[in-house]
Amino acid sequence: MSLKYVMEVYEMLDSIHVSGEDVKKYLSNLSNIGNIDVQTVEGEKGTTDFIKITIPGNSGKLQGGNAPTLGVIGRLGGIGARPEMKGFVSDGDGALSCIASAAKLLAMIGNGDSLRGDVILTTHICPTAPTLPHDPVPFMNSPVDILTMNQHEVTEDMDAILSIDTTKGNNITNHKGFAITPTVKEGYILKLSDDLLHIYSQSAGIPPVTMPITMQDITPYGNGLHHINSILQPSVATEKPVVGVAITTETAVAGCSTGATHLVDVEQVVRFVIEVTKLFGENKCSFFDKKEFTHLESLYGKMTQLQTRGNEEVAK
Repeated sequence: MSLKYVMEVYEMLDSIHVSGEDVKKYLSNLSNIGNIDVQTVEGEKGTTDFIKITIPGNSGKLQGGNAPTLGVIGRLGGIGARPEMKGFVSDGDGALSCIASAAKLLAMIGNGDSLRGDVILTTHICPTAPTLPHDPVPFMNSPVDILTMNQHEVTEDMDAILSIDTTKGNNITNHKGFAITPTVKEGYILKLSDDLLHIYSQSAGIPPVTMPITMQDITPYGNGLHHINSILQPSVATEKPVVGVAITTETAVAGCSTGATHLVDVEQVVRFVIEVTKLFGENKCSFFDKKEFTHLESLYGKMTQLQTRGNEEVAK
């Protein structure tokens, strides 16, 4: 039951005193499987604790096998905006989903349902993050920059990535629940994965809800362009396929809003992540068509310049 872990993790994270070590202790008490690494990183606007949870599969790379590794990133600025706002903020749903997914996976394996491939889950814990002006509603900021986040949250071992992010501060996807984006790979926005659409409909019990993205959204932060949020920033740091899992609402909700986390919606995301994890490791879930991608590049060339800051970077 995923909701149990969502509730437990939410109660743990809803504190000004929570740290990455608290999360490590919670997960370690569930299981001694895998490895949990916590690293405190200081930025210009404070500190945050990055967490990396590595769970081995029985045929994964960690065991000398060749099953693919799924990466799950809980993307956010912070789980709290104290002292400006009191309590757990909407932006924290990415971390909540990621950690609850890790808890459910560990419990599942402990109950005898092992994974075939490895899974790496990463996020960070900051209960005192700053905010940032943004239209139509304010963004959450972070003590560290997006480059630092990618360095700690995106790893070479990930063969594909689900990037979970609260995506409520817009007027684009007006659905209460979650939506998935097209696959992004090396500067290309590819077609939506049929496998992921099927898993969505099976786990959520409704037709798939998708979120449109633009070229601007898949470029690095800091280039002066508008981004829907940081959901696809992992795609600028890897050649692996990345799909955004956006937690959404019917109205625009600020990332720094408190009392705006809907645990049932987060639980839907956790179940989706679990199902993708199981099938991806068994080579039964593809994020993109490899043959078509090769043909696309042969026709139109590389688009990796969109993973950089463009002419601004060349000028340096």
